[in-house]
Amino acid sequence: MGVLSALPLVAAGNCCCLWVVGGGAIAAYLLQQHQTAPLTPADGALVGLLAGLIGAVVRFAVSIPIDLVVAPMEQAMLQRMVETFTLPPEVRDVIERYGRRDSQMSAAFFILSSVVGLMFWLFLGAIFSTLGGLLGAVIFRKNPPPPGVIDIPPQG
Repeated sequence: MGVLSALPLVAAGNCCCLWVVGGGAIAAYLLQQHQTAPLTPADGALVGLLAGLIGAVVRFAVSIPIDLVVAPMEQAMLQRMVETFTLPPEVRDVIERYGRRDSQMSAAFFILSSVVGLMFWLFLGAIFSTLGGLLGAVIFRKNPPPPGVIDIPPQG
């Protein structure tokens, strides 16, 4: 979930928290595979919550290097857009200010946006991955084993 949400083009599939809900459901599936007893909805919700929180941290860690690589390309695209299109003066000024930021302000903005993104995904991951874990527990629930019969030979 975290890696898929951090990749630039693949993250579009997360429009309705698809990767987050799917991560919770997969966590419930994996938990059920390692248990003989049926998975309860509470267990599914808990494992989904944990998957969402871990996924948010993974997304945070993976998105930092990706953002560092993609940022110069974004600035070049914006500069090309300013040169190519006829834009209103206000929009042109905002884009040019974005391209001229000094490195200290840019680093502060990058850190702030990363931390805000982490908090945002922790919140979304906690909610939607819990729902995914709950759904996964219901969908992937194993039937309980039938009660065993013990034959006791007659004494005598």
